[in-house]
Amino acid sequence: MSTIRWTENNTPRSARWHSESATPPPTRVISADDRLKADTAYRLACEGTALLWRGDFHNARHLLQAIGRRIDRKPPRQGDSSAESFHLHRRARGHRARVLGRLLVLLDGDHCLDLRRAPETRLACTEAYGPPCEPMAVSLTELLGVIGAHQWRRKGVEVPALGARIHPHYGVFSPIRGEHIDLVAQAPLPTPADHHAGPRTAYDLGTGTGVLAALLAHRGIDHIVATDINPRALACARENLRRLGFTGRIDVVGPGLFPDGRADLIVCNPPWIPARPTSAVEQGVYDPDSGMLRGFLDGLTAHLRSGGEGWLVLSDLAERLGLRTRGTLLAAIEAAGLSVMDKIDTRPRHPRAMDTTDPLHAARSAEITSLWRLTSN
Repeated sequence: MSTIRWTENNTPRSARWHSESATPPPTRVISADDRLKADTAYRLACEGTALLWRGDFHNARHLLQAIGRRIDRKPPRQGDSSAESFHLHRRARGHRARVLGRLLVLLDGDHCLDLRRAPETRLACTEAYGPPCEPMAVSLTELLGVIGAHQWRRKGVEVPALGARIHPHYGVFSPIRGEHIDLVAQAPLPTPADHHAGPRTAYDLGTGTGVLAALLAHRGIDHIVATDINPRALACARENLRRLGFTGRIDVVGPGLFPDGRADLIVCNPPWIPARPTSAVEQGVYDPDSGMLRGFLDGLTAHLRSGGEGWLVLSDLAERLGLRTRGTLLAAIEAAGLSVMDKIDTRPRHPRAMDTTDPLHAARSAEITSLWRLTSN
């Protein structure tokens, strides 16, 4: 168990340290309050000193914003290639997260935040961290993410293709981008060789919130098995599918990628960028060395029924950033004993694709998301 230590009112104190991104506990921690100036806070945070906030909660948020503005005064330089620009952008984002993450708060033994004008945090923290047991120090940025995730979980995300709302949990990628959902909603369902009424069984690999599994059931598939390696995602999918009334037709199993057996249709929307995630929620975007993508392709033939299809839903953003080539993807498909029978494309509609100030705007604005219909050779 990691611990941080500081001195407050001439008294040595300590608390358990928690970081969802596995950031090591800071070695130097000082108590800070409303008297601390933003320039001083920025300097201390850049030097590696963590600031345990004991003042007004809203002032802590203002201080966090002020530190962020100081970081942003020096924009990251652009590389000589798209790949270099991406890595420089990630490095700058990592530096920003580390500096901002040095403003800390202390949660009491019941997950309560004992600061002036602090919001209610107990339910949000219990959802994210589990039942409280002892005081715990976390970064303010992480706590704000926990509070925001609780609000998303409560109100949900409208999914027009389902005619319903999906409620994401903390640490589970939210389906706020709808391209992959629309592709799965529109692609023609395969007709396996042994029957003519469409696919009877389907797998949804890396189900996340369960949105694609729900969509497959909505389209009339009799039985779906949804998998994920993330225990939070498994709990989230089960809750969403129960709310939507699909528990009798969808089994959520894991942690793992492929379940036992074979299916008529196997759908996978793996993380699109072959890079290392730096937080739990980034696991829905970043896939080191394309591990999940390769795992899906390599295991597909052994789990497809005769006449079945594998649907790979994948953005070409990694290709446009120079992180993967189309030739590499096609070679991986061929090496897995698969053929491409069709590819359905769509353009992004999310705000970042229109943001000309984004350092990766050129790649994002040209991005295409595709549903690859794959069959065994």
